[in-house]
Amino acid sequence: MKQYDAKKILNIAFAGHSGCGKTSVAESILYLAKASDRLGKIADGNTVLDFDSEEIKRQASIMTAVAPIEWKGTKINIIDTPGLFDFAGGVAEGMRAADTAVIVVSGKDGINVGTEKAVEAADRAGLTKVFFVNGLCDEDARFYRVFESLKSTFGASVCPVVVPHIVDGNANTYINLFDYKAYEYGKNGVSKPTALPDMGDRLEGLREAIKEAVAETSEELLDKFLEGEEFTPEEIVMGVSQGVKDGSICPVFCGDAQSTFAIDQFLNSLTWLAPSAAVKAEEIGHDLDGEPVEVSVNINAAAAAIVFKTVADPFIGRLSYVKVVSGKIAPDVPIINMRTGSPERISKVLTMTGKKQADTDYIGAGDIGAIPKLVSTKTGDTLCSPLRKVVLDGIDYPVSSYSMAIYPAKKGDEDKVAQAVAKLSDEDPTIKFESNHETHEMIISGQGEQHLDVVISRLKSKYNIDAKLQKPKIAYRETIRKKVSAQGRYKKQSGGHGQFGDVWIEFEPYDTDSLEFAERVVGGAVPKNFFPAVEKGLREAINKGVLAGYPTVGIKATLYDGSYHPVDSSEMSFKTAASLAYKNGIPNAMPTLLEPIGSLKATVPDSNMGDVMGEVNKRRGRVMGMNPAGHGVQVVEAEVPMAEMADFATFIRQITQGRGSYEFSFVRYEDCPAAVAQKVIEAAKAEADD
Repeated sequence: MKQYDAKKILNIAFAGHSGCGKTSVAESILYLAKASDRLGKIADGNTVLDFDSEEIKRQASIMTAVAPIEWKGTKINIIDTPGLFDFAGGVAEGMRAADTAVIVVSGKDGINVGTEKAVEAADRAGLTKVFFVNGLCDEDARFYRVFESLKSTFGASVCPVVVPHIVDGNANTYINLFDYKAYEYGKNGVSKPTALPDMGDRLEGLREAIKEAVAETSEELLDKFLEGEEFTPEEIVMGVSQGVKDGSICPVFCGDAQSTFAIDQFLNSLTWLAPSAAVKAEEIGHDLDGEPVEVSVNINAAAAAIVFKTVADPFIGRLSYVKVVSGKIAPDVPIINMRTGSPERISKVLTMTGKKQADTDYIGAGDIGAIPKLVSTKTGDTLCSPLRKVVLDGIDYPVSSYSMAIYPAKKGDEDKVAQAVAKLSDEDPTIKFESNHETHEMIISGQGEQHLDVVISRLKSKYNIDAKLQKPKIAYRETIRKKVSAQGRYKKQSGGHGQFGDVWIEFEPYDTDSLEFAERVVGGAVPKNFFPAVEKGLREAINKGVLAGYPTVGIKATLYDGSYHPVDSSEMSFKTAASLAYKNGIPNAMPTLLEPIGSLKATVPDSNMGDVMGEVNKRRGRVMGMNPAGHGVQVVEAEVPMAEMADFATFIRQITQGRGSYEFSFVRYEDCPAAVAQKVIEAAKAEADD
């Protein structure tokens, strides 16, 4: 593929609800543009963009894919994003690389939660928005009902451009409202001009909707509209073009991806409607002092690019997908990574069409490509010329709230699992991994059950590692509520020097996260040189509480008396005596179990607020307050025991149909209710017996 100027490059992300046909529309475009020699079908597992084995198996996109086409002298970089909520990280990546978002809507199902979330993601990224209503050859499709729904949901900016003429459930004819011409499509997807069908007042009403939208783009056109004057075709085209580029108009196209009906009209319009990279890809970065810096789309300027996706494959190696904002990325261009401050050696640059790689001379300003085998570069990093150091905005990933413990099927493979998950998180930064040293578990976090299920599948397919997920253990604590004194006496005689240590220690509740040690020994009952041994013995002892074996916190231990033997006493004997005092005294100090409490911030629609509050109460939580977040959304703030939150991600997704989200973080420990504590203690004892 030849090199294109930024004025002739369009970066377009396809997004929408799962199952609406995003990938099918993209495949239809690739086929029409002859970038693919066949019309790929998801059911057949032969699409260009859903090429991963997991995508083929699940028949759904789970990661962002890229493919360029050439159409009427314009290069269009297609960025296909996942629709499943569990793979929202891919949407964030796609939106970061795009300048325009095409929101695909099912002509049968209409607006879904995924539609709303795609529009929100495009708005956050400041992208131009275009709607495409797909699947109109389905006899159950209802374009005009969907169009009215789009208009009522997203406002007057929604403007029809291509509409169908439906006869007996068949949508074979499409009217372009710009040139007011109709086109009939045959079985092979080829169109021919045809007479405008008689659609009564509907067609004129749609034409009037365009005029209203155009009138809002300038005062001159508004005056003309109010005076009842007709717009010229040029004024309509220019008005819509300006409105789309500044975001005041969201054009609506339609067609059928399976038959390729009206896809050509969609592409023809995109080449002049969608803003080019030269217009839209300019960014404001920051220099080393944090001052804002304008990064213009200029191929002759110093290079600056954002890494928006990483592939770490054991067979094809590591690939870093980049969007070049300024200058160009090429093998002979020196580049540094602004996160690490280290230079990166570029051996070659690639154009990606799904999984297919093609060498190219360079990736120019406004364009998208990939760089293989970068050593330390991660997704979200800025690559730039050392002559002009600038940091571009990274990628705002959704919070990963669903956590599970991951265990290898084969003991001893823990390191293999950890290393493989680290590589997977390079590809998908929404995968979080940590080792919990208290519970001795590896914890993996993601967007939901399906997300982590894919992780387990990929561990097997990519790295031949079998692993399983379990509900994570809770890191409980133990403490005391009463002041007691206890003796610890250790005496052992086995020929020669014996062992002797004798201590009296006072234990009491104290505001500390661990142990506060003190001494008030008088008369040398215990020599000072043994004090550190006593403290060490206690610190080791508190790691295992007397109730369920959890660490003991909030305790002060004061050494106040004891005795020693001038020959047999040693540090080891006093360390052992201290642990005996702990075991003798703590059971009498009203030991109690503490459970971790977390702070919950759940963002949910107004209509679900009562459901979420009720669920918080069922989970032994306390609602602390509610705050409006605008657009019919509330933030419910609560404190909930962490033991009750394992499946909260599933609950909130189901109750809000995917509209809700939440953040949850540890805040403190509190007394565990007696009934709950008893179950925890019994479970701990049963595990110890095993």
